[in-house]
Amino acid sequence: MSFQKRLLAHEFVVLAEMHTPKGVNISRLVTDARRMKGRIDAIVVPDMDNGIMRMSALAGGVLMQQQGVEAIIHVYCRDRNRMALQGDILAAHVLGIQNLIVVHSEDMSQSDHIEAKPVYDLTEVGLVEVIQSLNKGKDMGGFDLDGAPSLTTGCTIASYEDDRALDVELDAARKKIAAGCSFVITPPVFDLDRFITFMEKAKGLGVPVIPTIFLIKSLAIAQYIANSEPGAHISDELIRRIRKSPNRDTEGIRIAGETIAAVKNIAQGVMIQTLGWEHRLPSILDVAGL
Repeated sequence: MSFQKRLLAHEFVVLAEMHTPKGVNISRLVTDARRMKGRIDAIVVPDMDNGIMRMSALAGGVLMQQQGVEAIIHVYCRDRNRMALQGDILAAHVLGIQNLIVVHSEDMSQSDHIEAKPVYDLTEVGLVEVIQSLNKGKDMGGFDLDGAPSLTTGCTIASYEDDRALDVELDAARKKIAAGCSFVITPPVFDLDRFITFMEKAKGLGVPVIPTIFLIKSLAIAQYIANSEPGAHISDELIRRIRKSPNRDTEGIRIAGETIAAVKNIAQGVMIQTLGWEHRLPSILDVAGL
């Protein structure tokens, strides 16, 4: 069953994020995708996430489809104008990709191509509207298409530090949903009680909400996130658990798997981020009982 049909059927979906290489060596990406075939519903492919130049998400998505795994690709407003975005979206459909996530574009100040010029020809809401227009057979100029795509579009909610920031994020998500988004990806979940409170507010969005599950690979990473991203809300208790573990790598896998199991009856799916440790995905799913 396709990702779109599983959403419509209110079934729990399991997504895994995999980055394209910074180069043309696709062996690791293909191997990881093959390893996960049959265990996940789709692979999410970012497009030059964090301003790091990589092989395009369009190519990565096609590679996933070739391995028999459904792809969901990111689309941004930062790097392409409205013509390029529409052309790539049509190309994605022709190449077998039917799922998109409109994602906030990170500032280029942290990029590895710091002198690259951002485009921002469209807003995120505007891009969602364009995708829906293409689905209806018209481009942004109002011209009829010779064959319309059929694309499922999602959006994301950014990390938030307090209730006021959450209200801003939920309001932005509502606008994207009104424009045509049919699912939402949340920030990483590190505090289950906080996520339950979030879901009480997010129910009003009226679309499937899919939390991100982030694999904490080390104590240093946990401490860095806790100190530099207050919106993540990594507790001292979680850090102590990792510190006391005789095998911190395995502890991170257990935490991710336990979090997935805990949210299974709260949300309609999960998106797992492993940031280079895609080979650990099967172990996470084992812990989660999936």
